[in-house]
Amino acid sequence: MTQPSDLGDESSNNPSGSASRAAGGDSSSGDTESLGRIVMLSGDLMFASRVRSVAERSGFLFTFGGNLPDGSLDDVRAVVLDLGTRGGLAATLKSQCDERCPAAKVIAFGPHVQADKIQRAKDSGIELVMTNGQFDRSMHLLFD
Repeated sequence: MTQPSDLGDESSNNPSGSASRAAGGDSSSGDTESLGRIVMLSGDLMFASRVRSVAERSGFLFTFGGNLPDGSLDDVRAVVLDLGTRGGLAATLKSQCDERCPAAKVIAFGPHVQADKIQRAKDSGIELVMTNGQFDRSMHLLFD
């Protein structure tokens, strides 16, 4: 079974067990400058690899997992929530981000047929909520 750590080869150096790399190098080596970190909360490893690629090309580190990682989140610039696989987090994610990474943009996306999940995310205060297709088409703009 594929695990979130399969997205990166340096997960053993990352205490949260999630993948994290910077464009042009391994973030655990400390030799790369980044614009900050994108945290993606999802269970979809295939789509996460696409998001990771876009984030790294834009100069960000990338962290993937099922919940916000432990430790400091001062470098987080965006938290991306997959409503299709982690929709249950929508109710509390905005308040957690306000407390732990207040400078981060909170973005949620989900299947257009699950309008109830999309509406709940909007009602929870998440500032940017969109369908899967909208997110897929615009993610390169969201990380700039």
